[in-house]
Amino acid sequence: MNKLKLLILLLAGITIESQAQELDVNLQIRPRFEYRNGYKTLLPYGQEGTSQISQRSRLNFNYKQEDLTVKLTLQNTRTWGDVVPAAVADKNGVAVFEAWAQYNFTEKWSARMGRQVLSYDNQRILGEQDWGQQAQSHDALTVTFHTEKQKLDFGGAYNSTAENVLQTPYTVATYKTLQYAWYHNQFNSELGLSFLVLNTGYEYAPNPAPSTKLLVDYMQTFGPYLTYKKGKIDTSFWLYGQTGKSTDLQVSAWNAAANFGYNITDAFKVGLGYEFLSGKDSNDGSTVIKSFNPIFGTNHGFNGYMDYFYVGNHLKNVGLQDAFIKLNYNVNKWQFALIPHAFLAAADVVTPLNEKLDSYLGTEIDATFGYNFKKDITVTGGYSQMFGSKTMEFVKNGDADHTNNWAWLMISVNPRIFTWKK
Repeated sequence: MNKLKLLILLLAGITIESQAQELDVNLQIRPRFEYRNGYKTLLPYGQEGTSQISQRSRLNFNYKQEDLTVKLTLQNTRTWGDVVPAAVADKNGVAVFEAWAQYNFTEKWSARMGRQVLSYDNQRILGEQDWGQQAQSHDALTVTFHTEKQKLDFGGAYNSTAENVLQTPYTVATYKTLQYAWYHNQFNSELGLSFLVLNTGYEYAPNPAPSTKLLVDYMQTFGPYLTYKKGKIDTSFWLYGQTGKSTDLQVSAWNAAANFGYNITDAFKVGLGYEFLSGKDSNDGSTVIKSFNPIFGTNHGFNGYMDYFYVGNHLKNVGLQDAFIKLNYNVNKWQFALIPHAFLAAADVVTPLNEKLDSYLGTEIDATFGYNFKKDITVTGGYSQMFGSKTMEFVKNGDADHTNNWAWLMISVNPRIFTWKK
């Protein structure tokens, strides 16, 4: 055991000093089976669905020494069978998901630098995207001020493809620069209010492009997020606007939602919700971007688990209205949920023949379960089915008459393998 302790300390780059220190090391092994038969979009005519198993493997180091906290997370994501059994190298390799250091200057002020997760409120605009096996993190610097009831975060990032000596186009499919501020006030145990301002700059070459000239356009996303919880009532509301420019095009879009939940019993909860994401009419010839972009949100958690909307798709489209009911039941080690959604376009859907289609896109029904098998092991799964309309066919292509469904089963093993204090 002493040799194991010494090995882990050396791997974490820690030297033993006289100061108080803590080290925690844990693992995550998370394979997931999926049957995709109309997932993300209606199954195209004449095509068949498919199945696969993906897996996330993570190793987390968490170290603390008085006012210094350091985290390092290494991960590998893979699809079972993407390399031969006797492979000499892994196709995906090992990636650094998190690698940051945080210093607490005072009890109220701290700063964190490095690869880190940016996650706020319900993760509609900034989130970890934990459903995706690769998840999402940023290379950033954040500064935090907090009191008992208030918290204020500032953050920023500046990205480059490499350590260049000349101006070089930024070719990675993300922002060139980012700045944000987030404020939260927990007025009491019942009422909480946050406000987010996010500024993202994307680099592009103007058209026609002068030699070596690169430009950055900035888009702003901003708005409040409100929560109210009292007794059996649990509600939330948000309203976000988007403005600025994107690749020399003006942006004017918005997003609003309201959710109401009520605990009928300790085990059974019912909820109602509605979300509106602005879109652009199919026959709108203006260059203004009117479709809201949830940008870095954990979009899988919204608008249906089949990911038809905003999970790498449906951007710059007719927007979305999502009305849903959520039923949750928890008993012993089991958790069950049933969530039917009714989807409608937020803007006019017009064919090339100038025929205006009905705004109804379809109905999705999501059923999920979770089971706490034992300490450090959970089993989750679900089944979803999309009943698409002819309007959905026009917007997404594919065959609405085909059975479009999706099923999944995931096992998450999260053991703590090492803990040390001095």
